[in-house]
Amino acid sequence: MPVLKPNPTLSDFQDYVKQIVQERGFTDNTVLQNSLLLGEEVGELFKSIRKQEGLKTETNSKVSLVSEEIADIFIYLCTIANYYKIELEKAFRDKEKINQERSWT
Repeated sequence: MPVLKPNPTLSDFQDYVKQIVQERGFTDNTVLQNSLLLGEEVGELFKSIRKQEGLKTETNSKVSLVSEEIADIFIYLCTIANYYKIELEKAFRDKEKINQERSWT
């Protein structure tokens, strides 16, 4: 079983996700499948937020915690980044350089 080290870097998270994908037998999932699963998790996050904010939700539907749904989204995001060999930290820093040059109104 993979172990996530204390105080992990973003790269550590990506490596850990790569290991759990293999261990749990999801290596055959395509990037399309993972993208669709990511979309489903975003929907579950929205439902969880609706419940947290006291908005109407279906009474019989299972609603997880916001933190759990965000974690699921992060796992799929790492999985998709790993598929394309994208280092998330580098991608984040590169995009922030672009964003810092933008005007925000």
